[in-house]
Amino acid sequence: MKVGTVERIGMLAYDEGVRLDQERIEDLYRRMGDAGAEDVVCRALEEIAVRMSYANKLHKRGDLAEMRKCLRSLSRIADQIGMVALSSVARDVCACIDQNDAVAMAATLSRLARTGDRSLTAIWDLQEFMM
Repeated sequence: MKVGTVERIGMLAYDEGVRLDQERIEDLYRRMGDAGAEDVVCRALEEIAVRMSYANKLHKRGDLAEMRKCLRSLSRIADQIGMVALSSVARDVCACIDQNDAVAMAATLSRLARTGDRSLTAIWDLQEFMM
């Protein structure tokens, strides 16, 4: 044991950008019209929010098989409406489950929450711009 040693603890700042595939969203609006696309996006956003909450509950319960199913579904829904970053992070959490890496899974699940919050806000903002 060293006497007089000062340990430094640093905090990491998380500033990860949100990636939306604007072309995919614009394509939805072109194909379905404003009302149809808005309905699809709103339903998708609701499902994403529900699945993110459910994934956290499953993590706390330790039900990794069901959590993986939930996240794969979340990834597909996010991908359909152009939420590229969210879809990718959900797949990353699945990879952590597959590798049985609890520490990485917890960290990546936290990243999913941050990315999800930012993505939901970004797509709402984009939707308002498109109307």
